[in-house]
Amino acid sequence: MKKLDKYIIKKFLGTFIFSIVLILGIAIVFDLSEKLDNFIDHKAPFKAVIFDYYLNFIPYFAILFSSLFVFISVIYFTSKMAYNSEIIAIISNGVSFYRLLVPYMFSALVIAVGSFLISNFLLPHANARRLAFEEVYVGRTQRYRSNNYNIHRQVRPNLYIYMQSYSPISKSGQKFSIEKFDEQGKLKSKLLADYVRWDTATHKWKINNYYIRIISDSLHEKIEKGIRMDTTFFLTPDDLATRKNITETLNLGELKQFVKNQRLQGTENIEEYEIALHNRFSFPFSAFILTLIGLSLSSRKLKGGIGVQIGTGIALSFAYILFMQFSSQFAIGGNMNPLLASWLPSMIFAVIATILFFMTPK
Repeated sequence: MKKLDKYIIKKFLGTFIFSIVLILGIAIVFDLSEKLDNFIDHKAPFKAVIFDYYLNFIPYFAILFSSLFVFISVIYFTSKMAYNSEIIAIISNGVSFYRLLVPYMFSALVIAVGSFLISNFLLPHANARRLAFEEVYVGRTQRYRSNNYNIHRQVRPNLYIYMQSYSPISKSGQKFSIEKFDEQGKLKSKLLADYVRWDTATHKWKINNYYIRIISDSLHEKIEKGIRMDTTFFLTPDDLATRKNITETLNLGELKQFVKNQRLQGTENIEEYEIALHNRFSFPFSAFILTLIGLSLSSRKLKGGIGVQIGTGIALSFAYILFMQFSSQFAIGGNMNPLLASWLPSMIFAVIATILFFMTPK
């Protein structure tokens, strides 16, 4: 690593960290002023406010603003280098513009890897504690997504459940059935019950007034009846009433398993969860794209000064973020593949970044 590389990496990462710390400080001040009355009304302990809420608030907002401040950092310190004629001096001494890109991409790699690790392994735990704190001390009730009527779910291969109605408050269902099929798709057994309820003590379902039809072959079957039976049938109330921001509290492995289970159960709007999973990989990649765009826009002097470059850069970065939101909504609506929706904005802006880079005077 050359002295020039260390110089640029230090400026890039230093400006990025300073920008993030500055915006986090502002965000904490505004958030505290907004929630101070809630903390007082709910008698939130000072220790819990600091360690359970704001300590977990920091990584959430750091990741949220990271892409934007990668761009702003590159624009800011590169523009200053250009106006101080440092870039001209560097290129005049035999360093090509392509070689100048190396420390920028290395810095983007450091940020992308850090963002990936924090998003997938540190942030979910922090979000779980932050949301739990808000539920108790801010009075913000967690919103749940549930379908209360005519619930059909595949809970395991060849195993299906049905409820005519379900109440997430009492965690009980009416007109319940379980159907089990063999590998050829033939019905092997069917359980019918009037009423089913989740027992929070035993973590099992209590099935009331049931009978089971067991089919051994096409000519023989057996009927079993009972008053009550406890079972699990691979389903919990959380699967029937899922918290809307559940994906924020799951690490990468848990999120993959969650999406797999939801797909198996035939959950509606599974695209929303699939997008959240794909975004865990596509979001860190934005650091490279925004770094390339930032370098291309700010490496030469403009008559309008640094303000023009920063304004142009922010407009492009917001267009990028807005495009990501639009594509996600198209996927949730079923009009686009979730994988494509997650990566399409990055692919399009990667092309734009490449064009801008090759158009930049070198």
